[in-house]
Amino acid sequence: MKIATYNVNSVKARLEGVLTWFREAQPDVACLQEIKCETPAFPRAAFEDLGYNCAVLGQKTYNGVALLSKHPMEDIQDGLPGDDADVQARYVEATVTPKGARAVRVGALYLPNGNPPNTEKFAYKLAWMERLYARAKVLLATEEAFALCGDYNVIPTAEDVWDEKAMAEDALARPESRRAFRKLLHLGLTDAFRNCDPRGHQYTFWDYQAGAYQKGHGFRIDHILLSPQAADRLTGAGIDAHVRAWEKPSDHVPVWCTLKP
Repeated sequence: MKIATYNVNSVKARLEGVLTWFREAQPDVACLQEIKCETPAFPRAAFEDLGYNCAVLGQKTYNGVALLSKHPMEDIQDGLPGDDADVQARYVEATVTPKGARAVRVGALYLPNGNPPNTEKFAYKLAWMERLYARAKVLLATEEAFALCGDYNVIPTAEDVWDEKAMAEDALARPESRRAFRKLLHLGLTDAFRNCDPRGHQYTFWDYQAGAYQKGHGFRIDHILLSPQAADRLTGAGIDAHVRAWEKPSDHVPVWCTLKP
């Protein structure tokens, strides 16, 4: 079972490239972020033609997440619990049950950027991460396999960025953000990619500005965190960095992992 996450940076603007990746990678489940369209405007038919069921939580112009699965999805939940006043479209969750295989609960998330630090945006980021922590605790209590996949907007360590000093004051690398990410890991969650590939400086994002991709000025902010029951089934993980060189790419690339049935 292949689970992937991909910040597409506008699904309609980059649809052809996204569909090309789907045909190439053949994920069983894919979590998309920054679809940047309202739910009814999501190009559902294009993905259904490839055999995917779609659970979408959209928002005009900004944010938006989608959970796509080749297998049936049950108990779909829109939105991250913990703040009824939060109207930003950043989380959708469902149980995926492949035929003849064990079910996996999958959460597709787009964590707030938080810049600039010391503003309401950064406070919102940290509060959102605390809500995600609470949700992870609830899911862990079920003792079932789950994966929390998406653009976390957190650079976990100095090994995950091209220049630690250059990003030191950015919300993605602030100590508060890193502590909140480690707090998730300390619950017993596994960073799927890091578990399979210990090499440093493997990136999932390169800015459009100043030739960042060509210079290798990237960082790793897209992650798949697995519960112990899912991590026990982990067989591989990777970053499809080549997608960043395609025509009209997103500034992010897909990250994936594979689980035994």
